Amino acid sequence: MKQIQIGGLVSFTTIDYPGKLAAVLFLCGCPLHCVYCSNEHLIPVADGDYDPEKVFDWLKQRVGKLEGVVFSGGEALMQADATIEYMKRVHDLGFSIGLHTNGFYPDLLKKVTDIVDWVGMDFKATRDNYKKLTGIDVAYDRMIESLKYWVSTGRGLEVRTTCDPRFVSKEDLLEIAKISADMGVKNFAVQKYTPYHECECHETNEAQRNQFFNDEELKRKIESLFDKVIWRDN
Repeated sequence: MKQIQIGGLVSFTTIDYPGKLAAVLFLCGCPLHCVYCSNEHLIPVADGDYDPEKVFDWLKQRVGKLEGVVFSGGEALMQADATIEYMKRVHDLGFSIGLHTNGFYPDLLKKVTDIVDWVGMDFKATRDNYKKLTGIDVAYDRMIESLKYWVSTGRGLEVRTTCDPRFVSKEDLLEIAKISADMGVKNFAVQKYTPYHECECHETNEAQRNQFFNDEELKRKIESLFDKVIWRDN
């Protein structure tokens, strides 16, 4: 089996796995090419910068100090069996396993049901804008399939939408929220779009990026749909 490729590591976080002290492993590889990607260096499935055995040894030293380990990316499930096997090893150390995913691999998501305790899933846009944002025709349908499945498991879940005003309007955000709620999602996060490239800074302005957080009526409508809504505006 090919060795897992780890392209980044955050040794301590309180925000990437809600309610737990965690580390984050950023895995190489992603099938999408999102316009606003902040981790473009992780898109290719290339050799990672971190030796997975050294990372594993480090995690063993964090047992009892950290509660969880989040597998992020890129798209963590793109490495398929290599990711799943490494997840199992980390899970066997006693850590809760979190997964940040774009939902592109529903069949692989099903394979990690008994390993992963919590999923943060991206619901990036409405169907009409999904290809324009991600560059992939089938990304929306695969995400919906993954979301339906994970809701059915009853395991931890947060659906999040990054509100890039080039691809998401306030009406779109409400539609995304309603679709998610109708599917049984209980926890929803609205995330502010932050330009990561100089050219993007000139395509939207601060007022456009803040509009989702300044509309009290929109916030009220969305909050009425879920048990919990997080507004991440920084």
